[in-house]
Amino acid sequence: MATIQDFEKLDIRTGKIIEVSPFPEARKPAYKLLIDFGDKIGIKKSSAQLVQNYKPEQLLNKNILAVVNFPSRQIGPFISEVLTLGVPDHDGETILIIPEKSTPLGAKLY
Repeated sequence: MATIQDFEKLDIRTGKIIEVSPFPEARKPAYKLLIDFGDKIGIKKSSAQLVQNYKPEQLLNKNILAVVNFPSRQIGPFISEVLTLGVPDHDGETILIIPEKSTPLGAKLY
């Protein structure tokens, strides 16, 4: 069973997607994202399997949640620096977890 101390180790922050590009080299359909987490964390890269539910223009400027303190991960030729968070829809495809209201970039989930 996980403890509150385990949860506190995760650094989950709000960010805004500022760039979306295709990722044809990925094994499963995905986008390359640039996400702005504000001055303290800066701009980070993420690969996200969102192709089934989102077009690039729907993602641009969208506020999201991401884990920012996992190690970077090599995904094909791309380095993903943060884990963009989502949940599966009824077909098992990713839907983003997004803040209900506007938040400062880099706001920490608690």
